[in-house]
Amino acid sequence: MKKIFYLVLAVISAVTATAQQNYPSRLTVAKDGSGDYTTIQEAVDAVRAYSPVPLTITVKNGVYHEKLVIPSWVTNITFIGESRDSTIITNDDYSGKQVGDKKLSTFNSYTVWVQGNDVKMENLTIRNTAGRIGQAVALHVDGNHFVIRNCNLLGNQDTLLTANDNSCQYYENCLIAGTTDFIFGPATALFRRCTIRSLSDSYITAASTTKEQAYGYVFLECNLTAAQEAQKVYLGRPWRAYAHTVFIRCEMGKHILPAGWHNWGKTENEQTAFYAEYDNRGEGAAVAVRVPWSKQLSAAEAAQYITAKIFGGWDPAVK
Repeated sequence: MKKIFYLVLAVISAVTATAQQNYPSRLTVAKDGSGDYTTIQEAVDAVRAYSPVPLTITVKNGVYHEKLVIPSWVTNITFIGESRDSTIITNDDYSGKQVGDKKLSTFNSYTVWVQGNDVKMENLTIRNTAGRIGQAVALHVDGNHFVIRNCNLLGNQDTLLTANDNSCQYYENCLIAGTTDFIFGPATALFRRCTIRSLSDSYITAASTTKEQAYGYVFLECNLTAAQEAQKVYLGRPWRAYAHTVFIRCEMGKHILPAGWHNWGKTENEQTAFYAEYDNRGEGAAVAVRVPWSKQLSAAEAAQYITAKIFGGWDPAVK
């Protein structure tokens, strides 16, 4: 009996060792060949589908010219750059660009496309360098429970696409820069202590929140800054009728227009969009002449904009 027991134990140990060998919990990407892979996509492609084991991919400093896709079957994964400003993922696709016999659209102009759930990113830069040529997405997120901290998201028009109305996304201490509608989409997204930098006169947000969602975009304690040429900027306009965008305890520079919000040329949007503010500061935070269809929250209403309620119980702080 003891022989059988030890035989079974040996088999289990061998299987476990093989699994650990085949599916490590850490990988390193380095352009100079000192890591496990030289491109981030190679590392992603090597990941076990729907892995029950958390995986961390460390990305060494370098400029990675990639069009990175994290597919839906790659979940429970964290990307950590060596340094925020020197670990750079970059591409220059844009809507209308001819690639072979097809033209790209906004939705495939991305530099990075996150399809999988429970993906985290830290300490790196994602950029689209197409320039001011139209829609050109840097980061496109479809996956649920997405977390990104201490990162730079750089582009011009349509820098960040928060896709999928069933997706909860959390952005903390990030720099997000762009020109027109540079934060857009239907996801429920919380931006905490982020720097939102406008590069031209235009619109910051273009939410397409659905009627069924309780929350859309929530900006908490963010800093709204601008390049010198950006002097007339709206907080947002509704890409879809029920756009929901709120700024709470944010610092707003003088580039924010007194009216604050725009109806995208459709007066009917004024009846459905929910645009609100609370306890903001700075030259752009004066509310005396905000559009009358926007809202100033009471303290009790603002207190409802907490992480647990916004995300329906999901806590992005949990590792």
